[in-house]
Amino acid sequence: MMIQINSYTELISLLKRESKAYLLLYKKGSEKSDCAFSNIQSVSEQVKSVNIFYADVNNVKDIHEKYHITTVPSLLEFRDGKHINTIKGCNDAYQYKALFEDTLFRAERKDDEKPVKRVIVYSTPTCSWCNTLKAYLKLHNVLFNDIDVSRDQKAAEAIFKRSGQTGVPQIEINGEIVVGFNKARINQLLNING
Repeated sequence: MMIQINSYTELISLLKRESKAYLLLYKKGSEKSDCAFSNIQSVSEQVKSVNIFYADVNNVKDIHEKYHITTVPSLLEFRDGKHINTIKGCNDAYQYKALFEDTLFRAERKDDEKPVKRVIVYSTPTCSWCNTLKAYLKLHNVLFNDIDVSRDQKAAEAIFKRSGQTGVPQIEINGEIVVGFNKARINQLLNING
């Protein structure tokens, strides 16, 4: 079920009652935001055990600043009232469903660990180096969002514009693009020893 939020105070009040919740910050009328809203709304009808809140940044101005959100759509994940993850952009409905049902791979962060870096893998299902890269990230407990560019033409075009390359895998680590499975550079950006 999706519940509209009108202020940061209202959000905090509702989060106190939830062990697990999500908040979609979006801008109504924006293509990507409307895409995310529509996909999440279709999934919310199937996943009844999770409350999904939403706030239009055109009307609600005090939430995104609190969580340092500078682009929408952004889906914020909360556990026991604590913000633990942000998923940016519009994803397929099946990815949102996997996230809400806890079937999406994720590595949890311990309190004494450094903040999680934002990692996006651009891949295709038939790419062996893509699978090697994802297995490597999982081995090192790196949380990542996997975008299948064979199914998401807009993501494929966007990554090409940024890197100038059409091949996969490509990995974005806190905004920096690495083309291919460049283990040394990936280790450097993710502080992996090995």
